[in-house]
Amino acid sequence: MKQFYTSERNVQILISLLKQYGIKKVVASPGSTNVTFVGSIQQDPFFEIYSSVDERSAAYIACGMAAETKEPVVLSCTGATASRNYFPGLTEAYYRKLPVLAVTSTQEESKIGHLIPQVIDRRQQPLDTIKCSEHLQTIKDDDDEWNVILKANRALLELNHHGMGPVHINLTTRYSRDFTITSLPQVRKICRYAIGDKFPSFPKVKVAIYIGSHLRWNDKEIQALEAFCKKYNAVAFCDTTANYMGKYRVNYNLASCQQINHTNNNPDLLIHIGDMSDQTNMVGNPREVWRISPDGALSDRFKTLKNVFEMSEYDFFTYYVNIPDEVEGDDSYIKSCQIVTERLQSKIPDLPWSHLYVASQLHNQIPANSTIHLGILSPLRSWSYFDFHPTIEVYCNQGGFGIDGNMSSLLGASLIHPNRIYYAVVGDLSFFYDMNLIGNRHVGNNIRILLVNNSLGAEFLLFKQTNTITCINDIESYISAKDHFGHQSSKLVRHYAEDLGFKYLSASNKEEFTQIYPQFTTPEITEKPIIFEVFTDVENENEALKRMWNIEKGKSNIVKNVIKQTFGESNIRTIKNLLNK
Repeated sequence: MKQFYTSERNVQILISLLKQYGIKKVVASPGSTNVTFVGSIQQDPFFEIYSSVDERSAAYIACGMAAETKEPVVLSCTGATASRNYFPGLTEAYYRKLPVLAVTSTQEESKIGHLIPQVIDRRQQPLDTIKCSEHLQTIKDDDDEWNVILKANRALLELNHHGMGPVHINLTTRYSRDFTITSLPQVRKICRYAIGDKFPSFPKVKVAIYIGSHLRWNDKEIQALEAFCKKYNAVAFCDTTANYMGKYRVNYNLASCQQINHTNNNPDLLIHIGDMSDQTNMVGNPREVWRISPDGALSDRFKTLKNVFEMSEYDFFTYYVNIPDEVEGDDSYIKSCQIVTERLQSKIPDLPWSHLYVASQLHNQIPANSTIHLGILSPLRSWSYFDFHPTIEVYCNQGGFGIDGNMSSLLGASLIHPNRIYYAVVGDLSFFYDMNLIGNRHVGNNIRILLVNNSLGAEFLLFKQTNTITCINDIESYISAKDHFGHQSSKLVRHYAEDLGFKYLSASNKEEFTQIYPQFTTPEITEKPIIFEVFTDVENENEALKRMWNIEKGKSNIVKNVIKQTFGESNIRTIKNLLNK
């Protein structure tokens, strides 16, 4: 018998995933809002459907079936108060840990609160009725579809995550009566594995690791990572704050912003570890991603997440290293990456006086065994093109990704190791945002702050922004907040710093900088903490970034490169399609 499904894409996705997860038992209650769901599954012989007019009874029927089979059972009801009748049965399921999936159909959430018949607010559920609740909205674009697929996977996985239990899906409908779709979409199913599960076999493909922001590594973790890279000919693309400095580390930031075509990024399989990162462009568009994290969360940064391993990185790498097979890497991948990075580093152009120039001169002057805290955006980007001594640890407040608190985080870290030198690199807006820290009585002599003062948020005036923001004439007044905090006063920070016991240094050009910076990078802890203020202007910052992005040019044009760096590689196709309409 030919099968027909609703034209509503979010409903199709849910049905497709239910089949992939092997969830076939459904207790359906009558109504108009769930017609697109029930009308689709009743024509599909995969599903076993049972009818119950009373939703309260339906929920208890599902409890009985789930207890008997230890398998998930789906509930489906219409809008209005029908879903309220599920609460007694879901409470039972919650305390008995029964995998009941309540799919409550609904109109658009935007209709809540406007006296529209049968529209009730399901955005919050009693705490002891479900493990999680997900809303599958109407799909209007690719981002909506990605989001619905992710949320549907998360809901279905939660039925058996850390024990079984009930889950809620709020399924939007527009009451489509179009049932002409004859096949379901091939929806990406995401699998989650824990220690003790049967892991998937490791594919023989091009493999890379991406390390986001990461805390300090221990020796056994490094050894496990490197054994994995050696066996599978993998490399470890590293965020500036990845803090892995071993044999298989690749800093591909400089390569990824060039207009050259190369084959080192876009791996077939990407192993994603670590946390927040602003530098994922260096891996391009991986075909498939495996995420390794003890939280087991479905963090789908690259939108191709396939497997989640709820465990430590050490356990994951050790497992696949110890699989007995004949695989043996030849390090060709890391060698290929090194050829590109070394070539580009040898061609770094003469840079004008700018933050980038300062980073290019200081990155290899920072004393060994120091720690450096970078501010977001300009500091993080400017220093990411260069490598530090392998004993230097790098951190950044990338978690919330705001300009506030960088120096305060630095102070907190410096208190733990008073004999280690701690550097901060901040822009003027970040500095004045967090300036109360300078007066804290716990500040030690092991703190050194590099303040890059261009009297505004230069990020908004760089060519990579202004090429894509063309409708705003006055960026400086409010968006980049020009001329606050003394208009690049040569005295303001000096007096503030010196009055609070800091040694103050400053430079306004390359000559002054060359004479001054050795005091800032001395390997000995000084008698006083140090603030080194360098004054730059946005024109030179812009020119320096252009030169760094154009060391090598290929067939790509500057517009594509700007879009890639600003919006991400995955959005280039979407922008092209919009321009062609």
